[in-house]
Amino acid sequence: MSFPIIIVGAGQAGAQAVQTLRHGGYRGALALVGAEPHLPYQRPPLSKKFLSGETDEERLLLRPASLYAELEVELHIGVAATQLDCEHHRLRLENGSVLNYNKLLIATGMRARPLSIPGIDLPGVVTLRSMLDAARMRRDLKPGNRVVIIGGGYIGLEVAAITRSLGMHVTVLEAAERVLGRVVAPDVARYFADLHRDHGVELRVGSNVVAVEGEERAEAVVLSDGTRVPADFILLSIGAIPETTLAEIAEIEVRDGIIVDTEAKTSARDVFAAGDCARFHSDRFSRSIRLESVQNAIEQAKTAALAMLGQPVHYDPVPWFWSDQYDTKLQIVGLSQGYDSIEIDGTPETGAFSVAYIGEGRLLAVDSINHARRHMQARKQVGEVWTGWPN
Repeated sequence: MSFPIIIVGAGQAGAQAVQTLRHGGYRGALALVGAEPHLPYQRPPLSKKFLSGETDEERLLLRPASLYAELEVELHIGVAATQLDCEHHRLRLENGSVLNYNKLLIATGMRARPLSIPGIDLPGVVTLRSMLDAARMRRDLKPGNRVVIIGGGYIGLEVAAITRSLGMHVTVLEAAERVLGRVVAPDVARYFADLHRDHGVELRVGSNVVAVEGEERAEAVVLSDGTRVPADFILLSIGAIPETTLAEIAEIEVRDGIIVDTEAKTSARDVFAAGDCARFHSDRFSRSIRLESVQNAIEQAKTAALAMLGQPVHYDPVPWFWSDQYDTKLQIVGLSQGYDSIEIDGTPETGAFSVAYIGEGRLLAVDSINHARRHMQARKQVGEVWTGWPN
């Protein structure tokens, strides 16, 4: 059976591409392929309200099942794409099905970064990338249980906030000398470290994890100095890597992400990529970037869909991100890499302040902590720095 347009990846980008194609006037056959046994759903709540039980699976769904029927989308959910033949425009699925396409979008997102140490595969060690991961974790969220979180990035700290709020004993192990080290200035990192310690989280920086111990289940994390940290369950949260396996098999250009142009086109004819798995050159930031955010998944998927329809597009966004921890909201606009100075507005002691990152005299990014108005200002200001590009 021939499907003129196929979308591989039933996440935020895949769902957006479906809607943009139909709203853009595309009336041809359309298929959505997803490895997970769920319709496209929101991922940010996995480490927040879904993990805590405040919201359920139904409310995570981006769109109800009825919408895909209305849009006449052929669904292949719970079946992974295993092979892409770009020369003959064919996609093979793990159940043996072969789908033909005129155009295809890869929106496969990310997978958890592995850690190769003894005991890491023991039951009780989990990652948090999917609804199934979060559902498994929820079984261990009991007051008094001990959770050890390996990694002090956004996801690790968000889970620390939720589990501590549920009355668990929480230890965060970060290999670097500060949490959020790759993404925020020392002042912001210090604020969040203090926030977690004030809530009773044991936060250990400079901690090198060398093993997980346990018989039938993980019982402790072992550090390089011999320290043994007991645990009822362990979250491995050391980042994620782009899911590019399908593109690599098809010999599409990949360098820490599937390489695409400003129209989301890959190196293969009639194949596009969008979302966390895609890397593109940004004239705004004068380098190749790959963005891991809901905003990017939505906007780049729109770009890819419109390009498939032959409409002129040029993707070079002002990126923005957010993280909720306890009653604190961190909102980031821009990319701070390469900054040479910072400007702080307000004081961390008040719980509402912002940090502007300056590089070569230009505003690169702004972190706003409990300061929504400053964040909205920053989104406009960062966009205006590069004259001639849209906000």
